[in-house]
Amino acid sequence: MKRALQSCLIVAGSLFTVAAAQAHISVSGPAFAGATHEATFGVGHGCDGADTYRVKVQIPAGVTSVRPLDSTLGKAALEKDTEGNVTAVVWTKPDADVLPADTNYYKLAMRFKVPDAPFKTLYFPTLQTCRTADGTETTTEWVDTSGEHGSHDADAGTPAAASPAPSLAVLPPRSPGWNKYTVNEHVHDLSVFQDALIVWAGKAAYSPNPNTQSLIMTEPDTEVLTMIHPGTEIWVKY
Repeated sequence: MKRALQSCLIVAGSLFTVAAAQAHISVSGPAFAGATHEATFGVGHGCDGADTYRVKVQIPAGVTSVRPLDSTLGKAALEKDTEGNVTAVVWTKPDADVLPADTNYYKLAMRFKVPDAPFKTLYFPTLQTCRTADGTETTTEWVDTSGEHGSHDADAGTPAAASPAPSLAVLPPRSPGWNKYTVNEHVHDLSVFQDALIVWAGKAAYSPNPNTQSLIMTEPDTEVLTMIHPGTEIWVKY
């Protein structure tokens, strides 16, 4: 590693803080491959002034051992396929508890086993149903997996999705210091390294810290890492 970058990493280690990505319906993360993760979904607002009445979170393939918590929104119910796999979790507010206006923020939690798929992004398409004081219901579908999620499909790099599905990055296990990985997924969204000091792939490097990233951009014989393709060997310092 270049000497200037080494010096910057010492400073960055004490200054860097993790910034959580925000979405209309958020999910806490990241998660670690093969581990149990407790995810909290945040419902930031209702629908055009109406209170949230029901939230249905669909469970992606590979996510197992799903166990939800009841919330202040309402009790949790499971939907399963014919083989007994949980396909969705639904929280519904009792009719008598529906508020006359969109004034509350809701947290919905569940625990599950994360698939052993490092650097994969898990999407949780979510249906949010709201109800007005007169009983009128409207549903918003937070199901888009394009745009800001960094998909490697044809829509990669497009503007932020209008109705993004909550997404959860899956990271490999790590230890303080340098970690060596072979990436088997397309990684176009380098925010999965938001708590790393620096990432190296050959002669290319990336850092979420602006000072370190500035040095990378000006360091001779060093390229700026913008994406990672399957089969790439990387070094990450945490």
